[in-house]
Amino acid sequence: MSEQCSWCGAPVDEDGGFRATEPEGDRRAAFCRLEHVVPWIINGAHWEPGRIVELGDDGVALGVCAQCGGDLGDTRVLLVRHRGAHRIADAFCRLDHLLEWAKRGGRWRTGV
Repeated sequence: MSEQCSWCGAPVDEDGGFRATEPEGDRRAAFCRLEHVVPWIINGAHWEPGRIVELGDDGVALGVCAQCGGDLGDTRVLLVRHRGAHRIADAFCRLDHLLEWAKRGGRWRTGV
């Protein structure tokens, strides 16, 4: 069963798209494209209840913020790309850093 993109409402396959979460708040969102993260955050980041990671897996193992390299802290945000059977995760110390990272193209960033 597919989810809906939190920005545009398009279907998001279980093996495609992106999932964001704030593990401490049991909040989640799904996106059909990385580009949809940007307007979603700018317009108020309307989360759905739920988790995308197992209880006890809070993303601390990811180390540092993918945007600034700082500690993740208690308000971490995780973004997981679903690509077939693969899950590619990045962590952020706050939602603003996910926004800046996504604006620059994520892992394929430009203008660094």
